[in-house]
Amino acid sequence: MIRVESLVKTYPSRKGKPPIKAVDDISFSVAAGELLGLLGPNGAGKTTTVKMLCGLIRPNSGQIVIDGKDLTQRRIPALSKVSAVLEGNRNIYWRLTARENLEFFAALKGLNPAHVRGDIDHYLELFNLTEKANVEARKLSRGMQQKLAIAVALISQSRVVLLDEPTLGLDVQASYEIRQLLKEIVHDQGRTVILTTHDMNVVQDTCQRVIIVNEGRIVADDSVHDLLDLFRVRVYKITIQGVLTPCQRASLLDMEQVIIKEESPERTSISVRLEESQVLYGVIGILGSNNSLIESIDQEQNNFERVFLEIVEGGTQGA
Repeated sequence: MIRVESLVKTYPSRKGKPPIKAVDDISFSVAAGELLGLLGPNGAGKTTTVKMLCGLIRPNSGQIVIDGKDLTQRRIPALSKVSAVLEGNRNIYWRLTARENLEFFAALKGLNPAHVRGDIDHYLELFNLTEKANVEARKLSRGMQQKLAIAVALISQSRVVLLDEPTLGLDVQASYEIRQLLKEIVHDQGRTVILTTHDMNVVQDTCQRVIIVNEGRIVADDSVHDLLDLFRVRVYKITIQGVLTPCQRASLLDMEQVIIKEESPERTSISVRLEESQVLYGVIGILGSNNSLIESIDQEQNNFERVFLEIVEGGTQGA
């Protein structure tokens, strides 16, 4: 559905400084019906990439092809396949009601609101906005505004939906609802969705595949499952009663695989990266040197936040 080849975007800088390369020769493709996460730290080039995909910014070089149509050569046919939500809830009109917003943006896409009335009712119900259908958007909660913004993007019937930080600033419940809705939309409607996010829970819970960008370049492109497996170093949490002796503390801190996570008069917890079994034996030997009583040994779960940090800090250069 989407093919990006050798995309470059450079911004001129002031006061004689060299230009800023926001996107530096990236290439990727997205299959129809795929939910792709575009992840990276601030300034990595995520939003610039999304804005180029929806035609708001022209690249300096490279090619974007949407459903077989080159965005540069056939701009209108290519963009007819795309809708976008940028900056959370900025693509709705505050003084229009929820229903009026859906009618207005359907008309902008050339759809007769009377012909899509059933679709409008469907999305109001799907996003739990039926009771707020006649309420002005500015009077809705932040979560409802976000959901309305996504519904507005969907009402156009576009096959590609670009979402820039769709859960930014939402509470846990609203974020969870939007994640579930996105999965439902991809599964039931076969839409192709690209979302940018800083929220690791969104990536791990929602996305089938993730592209991680840093300093304008792709540093990882794989399924979430495979990236988690790639960094699935076993990590164990050992909890003992009481505190460490100075000698135990010094010996543990000399081991690069060990972190003292929590220490109180009642108990102490340490984290051990188990790259080889001898490490665990060494830690237990240090703890046994003062007859420390071990309360528990538990394996910690890997999560995408750890994977992201490993990659951005250089864990998979060239992946």
